[in-house]
Amino acid sequence: MYKEIQEDTDLDTFNLIKKRSITNQVTLEGFVRDDFAEIYLFFDYDAHSSLASDIDRFDNPMKTGDEKLVEMLSLFENETDKGKLYISYPMVEALRHIIDYSTFHNLVVRCKGNNCPNFTSCIEDIKCIEDTHYRERVASESIRHLSNINGYTVETWKKLIEVHLFKMNYIVNNLFIFPDKIESQHTILVHQINKYLSKPCPVISVLSAFPVFIHDYFGNNNTKELLNQ
Repeated sequence: MYKEIQEDTDLDTFNLIKKRSITNQVTLEGFVRDDFAEIYLFFDYDAHSSLASDIDRFDNPMKTGDEKLVEMLSLFENETDKGKLYISYPMVEALRHIIDYSTFHNLVVRCKGNNCPNFTSCIEDIKCIEDTHYRERVASESIRHLSNINGYTVETWKKLIEVHLFKMNYIVNNLFIFPDKIESQHTILVHQINKYLSKPCPVISVLSAFPVFIHDYFGNNNTKELLNQ
């Protein structure tokens, strides 16, 4: 979708989504863009993907995955226009990757695999490849009662939302407390790059997009009130 809109900025995100598959066409049959006030796009960081490589299949240099993502977040930054993009770091399972609530701010993972710029010279290259199997790691490390999302109570959801917002604030402001304001997806990524991904052994700070979306949608004060009810 990003490539298509880059080539023709008049293209509409809703129509691109609708035509992407037969399932989408059936689900959205009879609907037009004006039927929807907002479009939200939720994706994984997925830094190990071949699409995030800085070399194409013909070995030609191209932009890194992080450079591409910065551009995409600049384009998909308005839910009433092209849509608003939210990124989970490194994947959607980040929501329940809690080993200990009190130390969650320190939880980072290697996620680039052989897309790491230092992969060929790294003595821990095997661990980098193993760390891309993120789902298995989450299943083995996370607090046991978080394994069944369908069984979450309201209190569990509130705790997860709160701790991920603490983590977002820590990534951006180095404070593991409830944030004072909304932080954009672009700002979060820039701080991920500067604070974690620019290290000789790049890591990503685990963060789910969904609590951040709730914070954006309801606003800072309203979210705080909802969590305290």
